[in-house]
Amino acid sequence: MAMLRRTMRDIKTLSGRVDRIANPYMAYMQITCLEMEKTRKGREREAALQRVQNLDARLGDIELQKASLLRALAERAATPGSREITSESRPACGRTAGGGLKLRY
Repeated sequence: MAMLRRTMRDIKTLSGRVDRIANPYMAYMQITCLEMEKTRKGREREAALQRVQNLDARLGDIELQKASLLRALAERAATPGSREITSESRPACGRTAGGGLKLRY
């Protein structure tokens, strides 16, 4: 009859059978860890909400600036004697037909 080889899996221990409630300090330690995680997540949440408020405020500012510029352009176009932007009145820098950038000083 062949002898079975014993490995680490065959050794019976009680290491995984400890109940956390049986040892009160383990339960209190777990409660402490949960409270610390709750505090960290609360701070992360507050920071994220603050970022969203900042983004919303900036988006509102952008819309106000855009409306102001559009209003100024409409007033300028409505006044007599205003000239439209043509290709001759464009800035001195632009692209050439060859694809390169041409700058005039």
